[in-house]
Amino acid sequence: MTKIWANSADSHVLEPDDLWTQRLPQRLADRAPRAERGEKFEVLYIDGKQINRQLNDFMDAIRPPGARDLDIRLKDLDQEGVWAQLAFPSMGFWTVEIQDPELAREVVRAWNDWAYEEVLQKNDRIFTPAIVPIADVSDAVAELERAVGMGFQTVFLPCGTRPGEEWGLDKWEPLWAAAEEHNTVLSFHIGTGGENVVYRGPGGAVVNYMETTYPGMRVVSHMVAGGALDRHPDLKILIAEGGAAWVPAIGDRMDEAYRQHGMFVRPKLDRLPSEIVRHQVYASFQHDISGVQIIEGTNYRNVCWGDDYPHLEGTYGHTQETLRTLFDGVDPAIQDRVLRGTFAELFRIPERTAQDEAR
Repeated sequence: MTKIWANSADSHVLEPDDLWTQRLPQRLADRAPRAERGEKFEVLYIDGKQINRQLNDFMDAIRPPGARDLDIRLKDLDQEGVWAQLAFPSMGFWTVEIQDPELAREVVRAWNDWAYEEVLQKNDRIFTPAIVPIADVSDAVAELERAVGMGFQTVFLPCGTRPGEEWGLDKWEPLWAAAEEHNTVLSFHIGTGGENVVYRGPGGAVVNYMETTYPGMRVVSHMVAGGALDRHPDLKILIAEGGAAWVPAIGDRMDEAYRQHGMFVRPKLDRLPSEIVRHQVYASFQHDISGVQIIEGTNYRNVCWGDDYPHLEGTYGHTQETLRTLFDGVDPAIQDRVLRGTFAELFRIPERTAQDEAR
């Protein structure tokens, strides 16, 4: 059968274990994110904080061949029918836990320099977001502007925030203004910036997987209701790996609150929340059939697909089967929108040639 080609708005890079020890002075490298493996757990150390995680031997055993090799990875993509990937960090996610401004600033710069040298400069199909240090807003703005100059098209931000740092607060206004000015997409990835294991009772594996998704919904509600997106109508945000069917639903829910509780609403918006959502909020999914159905049912069109390469939840090894299941009987225009059009609306990527499609 003819291969279905897709762009992925949710993939990942695996950084070298010695990224920060090689690029930072020892006094900072010792406090940068690092992992040590024990008998039962992988222990993460980030600036004096210790986080225990389930040992990843199982994950390591099933990772795709190109998980740490860019040349092999491109062959993996050709095999799977994935043309371009937005590849989020892995260990780089943990930089958002750093509260010391100097450490955050230098750790982030080192990660971005590595991504620029080892990913962006070596291919044009796989690209990473830049990371910005959120311990200090002015540092975040400065790093965004530096990253734009290096060719980064988007920046990663965590969905979870500490109290007093919610994304709807005015303190972040300089960052939103800079991102809008430079046409830089804000890419929020679920499962970041907060505790992922919140329940250990019956069904915990599924419950905790769901818990990673809810902060993505909070990002949208804060950015919309707090007025950030209304003040910056050209700013676009992407919620990656959290599904898509919920997005128009919470737009409707916010409309209800805005109308029925209008006497309490501050700030007043120039547009209804649902209008802002449909214009500026994008979302990616990997397996959810509802992510496709929602387009025809509600005309919410800001939907991307993601392969989550090289993670366990991803589609490597069965990408074509997954895509055929998702798009069987679906309007070809919707398939093209999800697999190509939405991604191309957000990011610059090289065009596929007939020779590329024949791979």
